[in-house]
Amino acid sequence: MSAEEAVAPAVVAEVAAPAPGKARTPKVKAPQVPKVNKMAPKAKKEAASTGAVQIGIEYKKDVDFPKWYQQVVTRSEMLEYYDVSGCYILRPWAYKIWQEIQQWFDSEIQELGVENSYFPMFVPAKNLEKEKDHVEGFAAEVAWVTRAGSSELEEPLAVRPTSETVMYPYYAKWVRSHRDLPLRLNQWCNVVRWEFKNPQPFLRTREFLWQEGHTAFATKAEADTEVHQILDLYRQVYEDLLAVPVIKGIKSEKEKFAGGLYTTTVEGYIPTTGRGIQAATSHCLGQNFAKMFGISFEDPQGPLPSGEARPACHAWQNSWGLTTRSLGVMIMVHGDDKGLVLPPRVASVQVIVIPCGVNSKTSDEDKLAVDERVADIAKQLKKAGIRSKVDDRSTYSVGYKFNHWELRGVPVRLEVGPKDVKANQALAARRDNGEKSTISHETLVKDVRELLDTIQSDMFTRAKETRDANVIKVEDWKDFVPALDSKKFCLIPWCEEVACEEEIKEKSARTGLATEEAQDDKAPSMGAKSLCIPLEQPQDKPIIAGETKCTSCGKDAKRWALFGRSY
Repeated sequence: MSAEEAVAPAVVAEVAAPAPGKARTPKVKAPQVPKVNKMAPKAKKEAASTGAVQIGIEYKKDVDFPKWYQQVVTRSEMLEYYDVSGCYILRPWAYKIWQEIQQWFDSEIQELGVENSYFPMFVPAKNLEKEKDHVEGFAAEVAWVTRAGSSELEEPLAVRPTSETVMYPYYAKWVRSHRDLPLRLNQWCNVVRWEFKNPQPFLRTREFLWQEGHTAFATKAEADTEVHQILDLYRQVYEDLLAVPVIKGIKSEKEKFAGGLYTTTVEGYIPTTGRGIQAATSHCLGQNFAKMFGISFEDPQGPLPSGEARPACHAWQNSWGLTTRSLGVMIMVHGDDKGLVLPPRVASVQVIVIPCGVNSKTSDEDKLAVDERVADIAKQLKKAGIRSKVDDRSTYSVGYKFNHWELRGVPVRLEVGPKDVKANQALAARRDNGEKSTISHETLVKDVRELLDTIQSDMFTRAKETRDANVIKVEDWKDFVPALDSKKFCLIPWCEEVACEEEIKEKSARTGLATEEAQDDKAPSMGAKSLCIPLEQPQDKPIIAGETKCTSCGKDAKRWALFGRSY
């Protein structure tokens, strides 16, 4: 494919030099692709000199994914780069989606009995020393505050990378009896994880927003139940709100949360790159942290028959978190060469209403009729709780408005012109597939609701079909790396040993670099890692103890495990 084919059509708005006292009037040119790549620098220079501004997406998603992603998140006004590397400004278009997720999830966890709270973001150094295994997992990422003004602090303060060491000293203070349990707190906050080389908007940032739940129970059974309840809520966030399919599973010993007993996860798939992405995690911490921080309670069985007090019981704990990474996953899965494609349930604007077909030849009567109809549509949609907006800006052409809202991913566009008013209808255009249909004004709210539901369902179905088509069973090692290079997830019989996992990563990286495909500088060369051991194991070919062998090392396999390249 030539360089010019890698550039997607982009809308160019020219701002004409105004006459004295007159406003600038943007004129929209039809999307164009440069004919010859070597002319691009000259064209860009000329555009700059005439005041032209690029507002569309110039790169094709399947040709230059990194540049496509960078343009989509900025030109759709989801995000703005900040002066500190790895830190970003979440603009209202993105923050509203996070609020939709927040409101839904917050309601669900409160139904389970979880309460919201807030703990400080600074962690005394001595607290971090209490749980070395846990802290070692974050040590390289911790940011430290050492000065206040011109004075050195007596004790350095860490900016929280996660809040176990912030919260658990106080859990130990509050829990004295089994009657104090369960203790189930959540906080919506920011965290800072500093040490990495290549930040990516939403996916890997130095500061990000999340919720972190921290709970304590009297028994392991209670903790286990909650781990899976929360995990399924995370699945619903991705599948029911963001229309992104995920795989629920358990992390390997190598990949589990530092200091925890076991980690469950929901894993996403990015078709364009063939990479996996950890979407959210729910951890059972066991009693490790309770022992370190002294979170204990009197045994509810009372004294021993001898009259001696029973040893104190340590609480069973969980922690779980979902971050603004979820927005990046949604963008990468659904976006196209025009920009964002937003699932209706989280879109800031679900329906954009645009007056059309009105020009200098349109009668005043028809103009008034269109204005009245648009106002009535907006009123009906607002009353029905459908998030909508009217774009009646007179300084922009209809074509410009179409491109503007397509770039931002608004699920439905309603076009209303003089002919539509006379026919008592509106023309609806879907952002996800471009299909158009007429909607009767008499059944407007009902039809729009049904259309939004259909779009939500269709987006999930398409994404799931794509994901499922790229998860393949691999039982012979010779097929493993070719599958990775074909952007597949590999489901393999696995022994679950740490040494085998490390060997798989090394072998798949080394072999991948030796293939012809990997000679391309855009080809992924990283080794595969275990993404999860799926909770739903394949039923068509179950693991047979003592017979089924690990695809990599040949030892007895325990379960099917999902491997792939990942973010």
